[in-house]
Amino acid sequence: MEESISLLAMIKKSFALKEVDIRTYSPLALAYMGDAVYDLIFRTAVVQKGNTSAHKLHIQATRYVKAPAQAELADAIIEKLTDQELAVYKRGKNAKPYTMAKNATLAEYKKATGLEALMGYLYLTEQMERALCLIQTGLERLK
Repeated sequence: MEESISLLAMIKKSFALKEVDIRTYSPLALAYMGDAVYDLIFRTAVVQKGNTSAHKLHIQATRYVKAPAQAELADAIIEKLTDQELAVYKRGKNAKPYTMAKNATLAEYKKATGLEALMGYLYLTEQMERALCLIQTGLERLK
């Protein structure tokens, strides 16, 4: 049986990237990465549910990836986080943002940034199963 390789490992290999100490990343760099990872998770989920127009796919994904929805998900999983995950979330939440979401309060935007930082951290430390587990847990609690 062939061992699977993570997307991150494939990217590192393809671009000959060096290992970087995760502790050197700023919380906003983690959030930048996490935004893309979180978006990819939900885009994948909506596309896999059925082929439809790109506009309809965008509307479906947006329900989950906008800052107020991310803030709700963060609230739903906060007590499930390990001490390390909570520390990463708080660093992201407390980072000084350079921009602001159009349709979110500052509190929602900060929680969303914390969640994105956590997702970036989990991706960069190859803990995608944990990221997916947290998202699933959050979605179940929000139903």
